[in-house]
Amino acid sequence: MYGFSIEISERFKEVLERTTHALEQEGFGILTIIDVQATLRHKLGVDISPYQILGACNPKLAHQALSADPEIGLLLPCNVVVREIRPECTRVSFMDPEAVLGLTENPAIPALAQNVRERLLCVRKRLETPQRPD
Repeated sequence: MYGFSIEISERFKEVLERTTHALEQEGFGILTIIDVQATLRHKLGVDISPYQILGACNPKLAHQALSADPEIGLLLPCNVVVREIRPECTRVSFMDPEAVLGLTENPAIPALAQNVRERLLCVRKRLETPQRPD
């Protein structure tokens, strides 16, 4: 499998904000945001439920990976998909770094990929905790 996910009984917007915050807590910044819903509406006139792809990057770990293998940028950043399943239900899916970075044969990469995976699993764990109303 190339990823893992979690379904959350909350609105898309709240889950998107929580996901971004949880990624930041694990040292990831968001390099890119691809709004698939807006793109398909604009380019094809197709309307889908909210769907965003976050390009998450932990700069320290990315630097280590690029130092070990400059071509690894083809496999970066870590994509995180946040999409509405139905109102009040959102799925967050994470690229599995071990699966993706396993494409390289560089012996320095597996331990690094495991570190990134563990951090993304921590993000998923943070999202398991229900959001308390203010």
